[in-house]
Amino acid sequence: MAGVHLRGFFRRVDTRVGDPQVGADGAAAPVLEFHLGLDLHGRIDRVICLGCGTMSARTGLQRRLEEANPGLEGREAAGRAELDDRLRPDGDAVVEQWSDFVVLPCERCGGVLKPDVVFFGESVPAARVAESYAVVDDADVLVVAGSSLTVMSGLRFVRHAARSGKPVAIVNRGATRGDDVATVRLDAGTSEVLSGLAANL
Repeated sequence: MAGVHLRGFFRRVDTRVGDPQVGADGAAAPVLEFHLGLDLHGRIDRVICLGCGTMSARTGLQRRLEEANPGLEGREAAGRAELDDRLRPDGDAVVEQWSDFVVLPCERCGGVLKPDVVFFGESVPAARVAESYAVVDDADVLVVAGSSLTVMSGLRFVRHAARSGKPVAIVNRGATRGDDVATVRLDAGTSEVLSGLAANL
């Protein structure tokens, strides 16, 4: 997506960028805009304090956890984590000796820390939902890349775009719950499709 974004077809949407990017030559981005960069379900590389809302990098907390728990082994070589039955896809791990594990508080207020992700059973924060609807309303096309749209938190935006008469393009290996409203549906991997798109722009 980054390659396509740099060519002016995707626009990153976050609180710091509100207008289309202007290239070095002074030309504005094309009229057809896609939106990129809204982390609907959060990011596993960040940690949030449930008390004061302070965000911090997960790597910083990892260092602190290793210092507080000298026997902690939290590193796996790339490609090995999937083969280790003690590790889970959501970042959880089976820990045999947990009674001595030191859980660290927020450095700012002493509150409880958690990964900045929406876990199953939790709701996407209302402000993020509102921002997501605004992004869909402002878009010319909604592109879904690499999601089965299994949960309603993402599917609702696809349905909203379709009801609004906006084209919906879905790129995913396998069926999705949004296939019935997709204008374009590619049963393919996102890497190949987006790399091909970037190479042909």
